[in-house]
Amino acid sequence: RSGEMAKLTQLIDNEVFWAYATYTTIVLLKMMLMSLITAYFRITRKAFVNPEDTASFGKGENAKKYLRTDPDVERVRRGHLNDLENIVPFLGIGLLYALSGPELYTALLHFRIFAGARITHTFAYLIPLPQPSRGLSWAAGYAVTISMAYKVLKTALYL
Repeated sequence: RSGEMAKLTQLIDNEVFWAYATYTTIVLLKMMLMSLITAYFRITRKAFVNPEDTASFGKGENAKKYLRTDPDVERVRRGHLNDLENIVPFLGIGLLYALSGPELYTALLHFRIFAGARITHTFAYLIPLPQPSRGLSWAAGYAVTISMAYKVLKTALYL
């Protein structure tokens, strides 16, 4: 039992783990912000998907015109979906990577590039910036996750 507590204490004192926690928090907050931006665009564009969301605009046919898609709302939603497709794998692989014993400098490089790439990707999606800015930012974040996965598999190969 005391051996398990010692391992937990080592994790709490692990700088790489805290770096992971820091950058995970940053990208999760950024992803949560996408929900608020989606809501903002829905309200300002008056483009809703649920009938109950249109209640403040009237009833019947008058309210039905607000049940529609809007290109700006859909753009934000696609950016948010892309976050889900990339940040969720980063969470799992990044944790395993942090626990695999990388050097702090290398781990920080991975985490910072990923966070920077996701933030850049969001700006590239929302502004929108010309391609290949969005594609390159996506590729940079994806490459970081693959790099961490490779390190995890190389360190603890139990295949």
